[in-house]
Amino acid sequence: MSDVVSPELRRLIAGRRRNFMLDQPFYTDQAVFRADLELIFNRHWIFVGVEPDIAEPGDVMTLSIGGNAILICRDDDGAIHAMHNVCRHRAARLVSEEKTTVGRLVCPYHAWTYGLDGALLHADHMGSDFDPACHGLRKVHIRSLAGLLFVCLAEAPPEDFDEMARIVTPYIAPHDVARCKVAHQIDLIEEGNWKLTMENNRECYHCSLNHPELTASIFEYGFGFDAEEKDPARIAQRRNYDLMVEDLCAAWDRSGFPSREIGHLDDWVSGFRIGRMPMDRDGESQTLDTRIACRKLLGEAKEKKLGDLSFHTQPNSWHHFMSDHVVTFSVLPLAPDRTLLRTKWLVHRDAIEGVDYDLETLVQVWRETNLQDGRLVGLAQAGAASEGYVPGSYSPETEGQVEQFVNWYIRRLAMLAEP
Repeated sequence: MSDVVSPELRRLIAGRRRNFMLDQPFYTDQAVFRADLELIFNRHWIFVGVEPDIAEPGDVMTLSIGGNAILICRDDDGAIHAMHNVCRHRAARLVSEEKTTVGRLVCPYHAWTYGLDGALLHADHMGSDFDPACHGLRKVHIRSLAGLLFVCLAEAPPEDFDEMARIVTPYIAPHDVARCKVAHQIDLIEEGNWKLTMENNRECYHCSLNHPELTASIFEYGFGFDAEEKDPARIAQRRNYDLMVEDLCAAWDRSGFPSREIGHLDDWVSGFRIGRMPMDRDGESQTLDTRIACRKLLGEAKEKKLGDLSFHTQPNSWHHFMSDHVVTFSVLPLAPDRTLLRTKWLVHRDAIEGVDYDLETLVQVWRETNLQDGRLVGLAQAGAASEGYVPGSYSPETEGQVEQFVNWYIRRLAMLAEP
């Protein structure tokens, strides 16, 4: 059994009540937070970025997952590698910038020099019996899923990632993420537990009240809303929506953009959900006027109205793919009550700002939506930390994916906590 799993945590896991929020320590306790890092973020595939972050040979990006400093780079042959950002000599941080371009990885302390694959190439004054082959950088598992980068810190990563990738790649590949560029990135620190960030994302019960920019382009029924309608007009509205989805998805499938929803959010280790939905009004993109933000369409897109391909992965990401741009979201825990939400906007790599796209138009919807969600997560954290907190029940009509996320989390903790 992992030494981060205390008897109290096992009691909390066993006592979890289905379709209710978690008990208070799951959102506030330092010991639970350590278990989250060890059992969730150190044992599963974690979304960390996109291939355009390291588009050219020599490009390097860095990030931290809990106490692990990681660097990701592309070598001269175009292969992508992930390693611990720690020199094998005296432990110095090799790369301090979030992004840079190098010919070799050179330690600033004693100039130990590594190839972009992590092999030690040069180390002065180490004696005749020193074997450089035994002192390369420690590798981290990395996978590109149609241009989305995932790392796993475990010695043996979850094997079902391969099957998940097989299923979702045909959905994502037509958008050609690898031939995009990162037009903008925003890092937002939310004052809440990472699970509250994820719970908030997995429902749109709160959207009409809090997200005027986002709801300009989304249909009420498109993001988990499944109320049992009694009003005849509302019943007809839902029926018309379902017929529209059926017709559009069939047309998108015929044009090479798969659309049918597939989900294994809580019954797979590498939990996921993917599906394409129509957008409201002009229906082209997630912008205030619902028209494309970038004139250069992505990949194989020939038409503007390709809906919103929504892709969720457990434990830490969601993504939106449209005809003209992609938005990716990565959630990384910093403390029991602090979470990094990293958002990237991708456009065609040949698109020119000010000519093909206006940056404000591109980022406005999700920049504002993230700020609104960050405020809500902070409010939820404040309530969950108070003495008056009692776990509330999830709406069976609108919060099914919240329950799936929490159920996945508890199942994974329970499995990994076993002797």
